[in-house]
Amino acid sequence: MTDRRDFLASTTALTAAAVFPGLASAQSYPTHTIKYICPWPAGGSTDVVMRALAESAGKVFHQTVIVENKPGAGGMLGGIELVNAKPDGYTLAQIPVGAFRIPHMQKVQYDTLNDFTWIICLTGYTFGLVVREDSPIKNIRDLVAFAKANPAKFTYGTPGTGTSPHLAVEEFAQKAGIQLTHIPFKGNAQSLQAIMGDHVMGVSDSTGWGPMVDAGKLRLLATYGSKRTTRWPDVPTLNELGYDTVSDSPYGVCGPKGMDPRLVKIIHDGFKKTLDDPAVQKAFSQYDQPVIYLNTADYTKFAKDSFMSEKVMIERLGLAGKD
Repeated sequence: MTDRRDFLASTTALTAAAVFPGLASAQSYPTHTIKYICPWPAGGSTDVVMRALAESAGKVFHQTVIVENKPGAGGMLGGIELVNAKPDGYTLAQIPVGAFRIPHMQKVQYDTLNDFTWIICLTGYTFGLVVREDSPIKNIRDLVAFAKANPAKFTYGTPGTGTSPHLAVEEFAQKAGIQLTHIPFKGNAQSLQAIMGDHVMGVSDSTGWGPMVDAGKLRLLATYGSKRTTRWPDVPTLNELGYDTVSDSPYGVCGPKGMDPRLVKIIHDGFKKTLDDPAVQKAFSQYDQPVIYLNTADYTKFAKDSFMSEKVMIERLGLAGKD
C-alpha cells in the first residue's frame, strides 16, 4: 500500500511538473548561484549594503548570492541587463529611482513599468551635499552667496546625470536662483576621489562621504530628507532652510518581467528575512539608511506612482527630452 501511495504521489508530482513547469521551478528554487546586480562601483555605499544583503540572503536560500557591479548609465546598466534576462529568479538587480525619471529625459533601452518585476523594497538613501573641510564655504548660505557672485563656478560631483543627488541640487539651485556646474561620475567612490583631489568643489551623493565627514576631511552643508538625520543632528535639511527640496531613494530587489508569482513570493520572503539580520542592520546604520519595507504589490504601486510624479518634476526643472 505504501509503495502504491508513493508511486501515485510521485506520478502526480511529475504530471504537475509537466503541466505547470513554473510551479516545479518555483518549488525547487534556488538550485544554483543567484546574481544580484549592483549598478554602482565596488566600494561605494550601495555596494557595501548590497553585499550585506546578498550574504544574508544566501544563508536564507542556502545558495550563494553574488553581487556583480555594473556601474554607469545613471545606475541603469543593471536594469538594462534585466530586460534580456530569463525570468527564472537567478538574475536580480537594484533599480534606482533614476528608472522613473531618465525615460522622461532621454531615450532608453527599457520600459520602466513593463520590463521589470518590483519584488521587494528594503531600504533607501540619505543624501547630502559636502565640501572639503578647508573650503571657504561653511554653509548653504555661503554657497548661495558664492554662486550668485560667481555663476556656474561651483562644481559638484554626483553618481550620474538624472540621479536623485543630481536633481535635488538642480531643484535647490533653481529655487535659490543660482547656477552650479554638474560633473557626473559613476559612483561615490569616484566623486570622493575627485573632491579630495580638488577636481570638484562639492559632492552631492548618498552617505558614502559619511566616514570622511566624521573624520573631519569633509564638511556636510545640508541633507535632503524631510527631517534631520540622527547621525548628524546639527546639519539642517534643504527643506528647513526654505528651499522646498526633499529627496530620498528607496530600493530593494527587482527581477525581469514575466516572473512566476510563486517565485516572486519566495524571493520576497527570503530577502524580507534579511531585514532582521544584525549584519544587514549594521550596514544600514553605517550609511544612515533606514528600513523602507514595501511588499511586491506596494513596491509595484510605488514604481507606477513615482514614474508619473518624476515626469512632473523633470518638466518643472526644464530637463524633459525632446522627441
